[in-house]
Amino acid sequence: MLRALFSGVSGLRVHQTKMDVIGNNISNVNTIGFKSSSVTFSDVFYQTTQSASGPNAETGRTGRNAMQIGLGSSVASITASITAQGASQRTDNPFDVMIEGEGFFIVNNGGENLFTKAGSFNIDAVGNLCTPSGAAVMGWQVDPDDPTKTVANTVSPLRIMSAENLYAKPEATTEMYLSGNIDSKDTQLGTDAGIIRTIEFYDSLGHSYTADLRFWRIEDADATNTYRVGITDIKDGVTGKSIFYKKAVTDAETGETEIQETGISFRIGDTEYTPEINTEAENDKDIVVWPDFSSDGPILTFNPETGEFIGIGDDGSTDKSIKFLVGADAGDGANPFKEINIDFSKMTMFANSGKSSIEATKGDFNGVGRGKKVGNMTGISIDSSGKIYGTYDNGDTRLLGQIAVATFANPAGLEAVGNSMFRATQNSGDFDGIGQDPTTGGGSLTTGVLEMSNVDLSAQFTDMITTQRGFQANSRIITTSDTLLEELINLKR
Repeated sequence: MLRALFSGVSGLRVHQTKMDVIGNNISNVNTIGFKSSSVTFSDVFYQTTQSASGPNAETGRTGRNAMQIGLGSSVASITASITAQGASQRTDNPFDVMIEGEGFFIVNNGGENLFTKAGSFNIDAVGNLCTPSGAAVMGWQVDPDDPTKTVANTVSPLRIMSAENLYAKPEATTEMYLSGNIDSKDTQLGTDAGIIRTIEFYDSLGHSYTADLRFWRIEDADATNTYRVGITDIKDGVTGKSIFYKKAVTDAETGETEIQETGISFRIGDTEYTPEINTEAENDKDIVVWPDFSSDGPILTFNPETGEFIGIGDDGSTDKSIKFLVGADAGDGANPFKEINIDFSKMTMFANSGKSSIEATKGDFNGVGRGKKVGNMTGISIDSSGKIYGTYDNGDTRLLGQIAVATFANPAGLEAVGNSMFRATQNSGDFDGIGQDPTTGGGSLTTGVLEMSNVDLSAQFTDMITTQRGFQANSRIITTSDTLLEELINLKR
């Protein structure tokens, strides 16, 4: 009877443990990345009242089985269902990431690498990608020799919004092309003003500028298929002021200004020009005294029969472009401007009701060499391989790092440490400190989605019912054994 009592007590204990696990599962039914656990029981020691014996041919006795009385049950294992994936919840938050596959995110909490399936991330004050509990998300950094790749090395915190990542470097314009049509009947081509078209470009510091290109018909030429091109001004893209002079206030009372030369020159084609400055000019229009391009400005020649562009010059040259450089006299690499190749091959000379239509486009025909201003970060995106890209308002897209994942030979051997995190153990397998690409083995990452708990409520409620019945049955063992003991005590009466 005492054995029955203790067996009932052990049954109560294991069923209480199972109920604790079920309660924890149900309480975390909406916890992102949570992995449910299950409990298995096993029997414990046995009291052998008679050992087994084998058949004896000499005596003619048969074999007998052992007679054993069990002493209750114990918890055999509490196993987390690590590999079963939870449902997907759409959030549309670019920092919410879900792993498709067996990998775990690597996070560092207080110097220790931990592992999680919960991909709800955010950014801290210094730009680190981190978990809500403050653990840094770990991954690979950008290759310093190739900014389009990451280096699969020891994982480190992903500081994706650090000060240097908030901006994209500017680039100077190096290519440009003009397209459209010059109509030989356009009356503006024969005037002093000609046709003015503005081209935009950047220097290597990201400052923007505009240059006014002037097209006009060569006056002393009988043919109508040759035209000159020159520069009528180069202006700062922000202030709209010419870069060849500046005004300095010299008298605060009278407001009188002094016109100062900047000494900037420019080169178009093979000739360098330095505009003269009229310091006595009474209005802005007359300050810059422009060079006379009528004798040495580049010549655009078209085929008089087909209207197609032939080349630069009137000597049969087939060169399609000219070089343009601001600040040609700076030298020693100090000039922030880069030489711009201006391509005219897309221009034509067709009849168009006496109207010319000329357009300038930054970059070559493939968009290369456009130049860029300084870019301010406007967004973050994470692709399926975990690569994190920053987008900038100058059109740039930069690789900022890559989220790495860890896999284990026995994921169920990981030790839960709270906050949906796990620690590697001797039975889970070691983490090599590097991790792997999320797409290895067919996995991937999905952004704007979170992995929810993998708790199956229907299974938990069923287990809860059977656990309750098991607990009740074991409690009946104790009450019945108590009744038998009471009867035994009453024998002396």
